[in-house]
Amino acid sequence: MNANKILTAIAVFLASRTAIPHNLNKDTMQKKKINTKTIVFIHGLFMNNNTWGEWKTFFENNGYTCYAPAHPMHHGKPAELRENPPAGLAHVQFHDWISNLETLIDGLPEKPILIGHSFGGLTAQKLVESDRAEAAILISSAPPKGVSTLKPSFIKANNQVISPFKGKTVFNPVEDKYKKWFNFAITNTLPKDQSDLLFEQFAVPESRETPRASLQKIAKIDTKKPHVPLLFLGGLEDVIIPNVLLRKTIKKYTDEDSIVDSKFYEGKDHFICGAPGWEEVAEYSLNWLSN
Repeated sequence: MNANKILTAIAVFLASRTAIPHNLNKDTMQKKKINTKTIVFIHGLFMNNNTWGEWKTFFENNGYTCYAPAHPMHHGKPAELRENPPAGLAHVQFHDWISNLETLIDGLPEKPILIGHSFGGLTAQKLVESDRAEAAILISSAPPKGVSTLKPSFIKANNQVISPFKGKTVFNPVEDKYKKWFNFAITNTLPKDQSDLLFEQFAVPESRETPRASLQKIAKIDTKKPHVPLLFLGGLEDVIIPNVLLRKTIKKYTDEDSIVDSKFYEGKDHFICGAPGWEEVAEYSLNWLSN
């Protein structure tokens, strides 16, 4: 075999090994059968279950029984939590989020659909791995351990939170500089005044220990095993979880008999489930579940 044929054979082999699996970034839905009518919403970092108020109402009006729990030390009104961060919040770990949800799910009459945003999306992936879901919708989802990027904006958005120089402290967004961070990292497609309104409505203090877990063993997921249907949703303008991370995560799920769908929205940022226009994302999610 001459050199050209060898190079061609290698290229074909590599292409077969790196081909994009599943339904990556195609605005279509694969046929599935999801019988459960129970949903558990999982909020992300820097916010609490208040972010799911409109989603909860929307899905309940469409026949679902919905739960939207707050993670440990996240209960209450955001403004009051910012004013008086709960004692012990700085020590809340990722495993506390997981065990809290495991207790809830294990007490339900049926396995639920999970809808998770940001770090709540990573939490949902962990619960899928432990066979505690019938399906999962992962919105702007944080990636499992081993999926990363060196994109400067991603590093800038996350460094203020997980920097080891901050120690075991609370990230409490009470100063104007944090509103600027929020607008850069979470709501970057919105004008500052609109972002500030969402900040006042939803932003809460956060344990730095929880997001640091994304670099630890607990955030590792066996993406090769068979799993329930997954839908990844993301905004193409997302800064804190850029869509390159979502695409890398999707590619990690390689079981050919399992469904992994995705949709990316132009002009939308990280907070696509809470900012104006959330209805479009909720409607798509409902249609996906019904397909």
